[in-house]
Amino acid sequence: MKKIILLFIFFTLSAQAQFGTSIFSKDPIVNLENFDKQRVYWGYFLGFSSFDFKTDYKVPGQDINVKGNSGFNVGLVGVLRLQEYIELRFEPGLYYASRTLTYPGFTNERDALREVKATYIDFPLILKFSSLRTGNVRPYLLGGVGTTLNLSSNSKSKDDNSEQKFRVKPWTQNYTLGFGIDLYFEYFKFSPSIRGVFGFNDELIRDDDPNSPWTGNIESLKTRAVLINFTFH
Repeated sequence: MKKIILLFIFFTLSAQAQFGTSIFSKDPIVNLENFDKQRVYWGYFLGFSSFDFKTDYKVPGQDINVKGNSGFNVGLVGVLRLQEYIELRFEPGLYYASRTLTYPGFTNERDALREVKATYIDFPLILKFSSLRTGNVRPYLLGGVGTTLNLSSNSKSKDDNSEQKFRVKPWTQNYTLGFGIDLYFEYFKFSPSIRGVFGFNDELIRDDDPNSPWTGNIESLKTRAVLINFTFH
């Protein structure tokens, strides 16, 4: 997560250094003055992500260690301006993610480790609440809900963890909270943001054995993620 936040800071400062010499000056030239008056406009985003699991257990004991690895995301943005400070945004995206799960109580690595890779197609509806624009800068908050399809869920596999196959449900629902800043350049608007994604529902498909050491003690398994999106309009 620290790497993700450092990347956010690095890219934002790099954009300022490359394009925005006058953005934060005392009396900047106002770029794209009428851009936000459009009723509908489009864009795209690139970014980085770190996905994790929130795990609840039936009986307290040794926890499963979940390590989130850095991933990559890309998608499109459609914006409907509802009023001066509020936008409705549809941001379908493709997310590549992986997590490493380490189970306690095993002596060999084959049983103790599960590499859970995922390819997500996300369909979020986001409300963006912008502040008053000052020069070429406009901070904002955002929040919304979405549904996600995991193309790597293994949900149709007949094998389970006894054959090293970790399975989750293909469709999940989540909510998103975040913040960011709009930076207005001469020819485009750049909008970096940090977002947290929190799953609503249990995703785990249990092993066939109800006493499975991999899934038997898990009450629920829900996605959590930190996203860094760099949006261009």
